[in-house]
Amino acid sequence: MKLSKYFVPTLKEVPADATVTSHILMLRSGMIRMVSAGIYSFLPLGYRVLQKVSQIIREEMNAIGGQEFHLPALSPKEIWEETGRVEAFGDILFHIKNREYVLAPTHEEIITFHAKNVVKSYKDMPQIWYQIQTKFRNEPRPRSGVIRGRQFLMKDAYTLDVSYEALDVAYGLHDKAYRKIFDRCGLDYFVVGASSGAMGGTGSEEFMVRSDAGEDTVAHCSSCGYAANVEVAESKVKPIEREKESKSTYEISTPNVKSIDELCKFLIIDESICAKSRVYINDGKVVLILMQGNDEVNESKLTKLLGGNVRPGHPEELLEITGADAGSIGPIGFKGRIIADLKLKDRNNLFSGANKNDYHIGGIDFKRDVPSIEYVDLRFVKSGEGCPNCNNKLEVFTAIELGHIFKLGTKYSEALKALYLDEKGEEHPIVMGSYGIGVERIIACYIEQNHDEKGIIWNKALTPFDIHLIALNMKNETVVSSAEGIYNELKNAGYEILFDDRDAAAGFKFNDADLLGMPIQIVIGEKKLKENKCEIKIRKTGERLDVELKSLMSKVKELVL
Repeated sequence: MKLSKYFVPTLKEVPADATVTSHILMLRSGMIRMVSAGIYSFLPLGYRVLQKVSQIIREEMNAIGGQEFHLPALSPKEIWEETGRVEAFGDILFHIKNREYVLAPTHEEIITFHAKNVVKSYKDMPQIWYQIQTKFRNEPRPRSGVIRGRQFLMKDAYTLDVSYEALDVAYGLHDKAYRKIFDRCGLDYFVVGASSGAMGGTGSEEFMVRSDAGEDTVAHCSSCGYAANVEVAESKVKPIEREKESKSTYEISTPNVKSIDELCKFLIIDESICAKSRVYINDGKVVLILMQGNDEVNESKLTKLLGGNVRPGHPEELLEITGADAGSIGPIGFKGRIIADLKLKDRNNLFSGANKNDYHIGGIDFKRDVPSIEYVDLRFVKSGEGCPNCNNKLEVFTAIELGHIFKLGTKYSEALKALYLDEKGEEHPIVMGSYGIGVERIIACYIEQNHDEKGIIWNKALTPFDIHLIALNMKNETVVSSAEGIYNELKNAGYEILFDDRDAAAGFKFNDADLLGMPIQIVIGEKKLKENKCEIKIRKTGERLDVELKSLMSKVKELVL
């Protein structure tokens, strides 16, 4: 492809709205352009990379018996209502045409719809169905370029099995396939235990890349390898023991005190002896959650514990439920289920709200004053806390999710009545799995890990072109003739070539070549041609080689593996 005729609108300056390295370089190299917040067009150079990633995914999915589908992005809303996910996805679900349809953020419902109509017997399984399709999520704050957008390309696969044992086999196949995909793409990744979230199911793992641009937070132990998304991560935390004597409860006037920090400052106490109260609604039932100090409720853990639909109580509901507004709520006199984090287990002499505005209660003894209280791990883990599996400490850092695999079980088959008959003629729901990969995220993550101050550094697997051929001084007939001859010879040998035949300064061409990042650069110039030579530059190392023209093809074959 000749660059003079190829649409690659490179940029010298960093776009003002781009702060993440991959976003900056994808814009500067002319791979993408933003249409609206979270919506990007892939331009020819970027689309070549997208196709290469898709082909790697396709090959590895086919290798485990996957059958490729192309499902509609538009879904009837009533199918989603049957599984309860209209409410579960909430505002990030796109609704259109008087809210009769939704733009699918994922395809469990549609796959189950098809399975219900065609999979009738145990003889029809196992099945692995997959697609590479555009998805839509109405992200309230799209950011980081293609890492979190409102429209994105995703590979999603689904397995249909007769048992959970068979599901384990399918899950294992996808785990291995995902590792091959990410290895072939040249990514440095790790695997963590994760929450299934709105997907539901019994088991879940995420494939992650460590990055400051990440939207997920991960706890990791460098000693034993323990890794988990903070949504499900656990840690060893030394409990604070009960004080020897329990005080009697007493009410304190705390005007305009609404937060733990304000309470600690007002009473001159430490946050470790404060029990923060949060009200949640679980399928219409009220639950009070108590956390130590400023610890936040891990809502993924809470949802897994309670099941069903879980949401925070709305501000306008709190007064009716508890008798007080947020900041003055507590366990004493609360009517309903009370759950405290394990850090508060059997604690005494605590401070919490009095369920009366502008008042708190001191001297609370959970064993004495709240006998029905339950204790569960509901915290987000923090760096420096003990690893749950060894004596080392955890590190908490941000990461980008590349892929996510779920053991869905029968959540969707039961909801949509996708049933099969076993050997005895008895009816059972199909056992399902779901497996997703963010195609554009692979590209962004690769760039995050493979760049320098000049631009992108592509590997053989993902590079848009194998070779960047640069002709210096297109007004020189000898240069033009030699470069054209080398271009045609390389093309005929099967290499993908980007030929910079533009009438532009050498420095401009070199800067663009480093920005675009093809693995090999071949430079044709007057000085070297007089010696019957050209120059080869290795983009990754910066190494430069003088090569005889007669030896060029053999050297290229050696370098482009």
